Amino acid sequence: MSSSARKKVLAIVLAGGEGKRLMPLTADRAKPAVPFAGIYRLIDFALSNVVNSGYLKVVVLTQYKSHSLDRHVSQTWRMSTLLGNYVTPVPAQQRVGKHWYLGSADAIFQSLNLIRDEKPDIVVVVGADHVYRMDFAQMVEQHVESGAGCTVAAIRQPIGMADQFGVIDVQPDEPSRIRDFLEKPTDPIGLPDSPGEVLASMGNYVFDADALVEAVTRDATTTGSLHDMGGDIVPSFVRRSQAGVYDYKDNVVPGATARDKGYWRDVGTLGSYYAAHMDVVSPLPVFNLYNFDWPIYTSYGPQPPVKIVQGADGTPGVTDEAVLSPGVVVTGGHVTRSVLSPACWVDSGAEVTGSVLLNGVIVGAGAVVRNAILDKFVVVPAGARIGVDPEEDRARGLIVQDGLTVMGKDQQLPVR
Repeated sequence: MSSSARKKVLAIVLAGGEGKRLMPLTADRAKPAVPFAGIYRLIDFALSNVVNSGYLKVVVLTQYKSHSLDRHVSQTWRMSTLLGNYVTPVPAQQRVGKHWYLGSADAIFQSLNLIRDEKPDIVVVVGADHVYRMDFAQMVEQHVESGAGCTVAAIRQPIGMADQFGVIDVQPDEPSRIRDFLEKPTDPIGLPDSPGEVLASMGNYVFDADALVEAVTRDATTTGSLHDMGGDIVPSFVRRSQAGVYDYKDNVVPGATARDKGYWRDVGTLGSYYAAHMDVVSPLPVFNLYNFDWPIYTSYGPQPPVKIVQGADGTPGVTDEAVLSPGVVVTGGHVTRSVLSPACWVDSGAEVTGSVLLNGVIVGAGAVVRNAILDKFVVVPAGARIGVDPEEDRARGLIVQDGLTVMGKDQQLPVR
């Protein structure tokens, strides 16, 4: 039996992110609640990884515009209570003072009652806004064997991208130990076994429960702290030589292919959010949604099957490199290299290319949508054009960024 098999584990999912760089998609919802790949929300990836890893006691700490996130977690993520398993959203409650969460570490400090009630040996702390698959049990196994108080999950990135991440400098003679934690360094040192790469923090951690409680409690009264897990808590373990690193390349997920093994995408910007969708629709997807050995769980409601038919004028419906969710109807339209969420409708002669349509978007007859992200319930009038001429889009008050045209939830296209 492995050294971690008898350890009692509590998983904490940090889901309070505001996601300013994803505006307008986060104007009405928390970042972890942003829809992804048609039927999912971003938090489904973190929660699926946790439960597939065998950890069935999970708390989700929420804060910013959390209504749709709380509702999704409560309605979708239900466990059998017979064995005491649960996934429960916990909103900020001002338990220790009249202030909301000041950072990710403060979120845990204000929620220490959850740890005291559960009395775990190990706490797995994960972010809620990345797209990836990971077996956390393998990371916990290494953590227990290492004797470290804290272990940080890290992914290898080109050394030229080091200034975009929190970078982990390892001990040359003990590469599983952290020597220094560098925030967006401009002169990083490459890895001992790969000088052209650095280890970037993934925002996922494993802690001995008592060490985490002590660390966030001390941090709460530390002058000048930003109360951040990566910026304050991990460096405190590093200074005491108590921090280990888990290399994501060593993680083996059942059903992974050579093409999608090790995939991890931070979808913190509109550009990266769009690019992750294009990874999904490619003929040989860089991220494979069809791995049934490590499923991504969700719920999308009572939607009918996809329907692709000819339009009223006999124009055939055509789709290629498209991810079509339940409830989608393409009636005489053309959909190429795009993701359509539940209940979208593409009418006769309409063209949707290189775009992401969230729930309930309607594209009218003869309309053209290219290189666009359209949030829920946007209606594109018959004959309208979106994403064809960026200057025209800007003149109509639409957001144009990273070569994309973006419309927010329920936003109406101005009449010219």
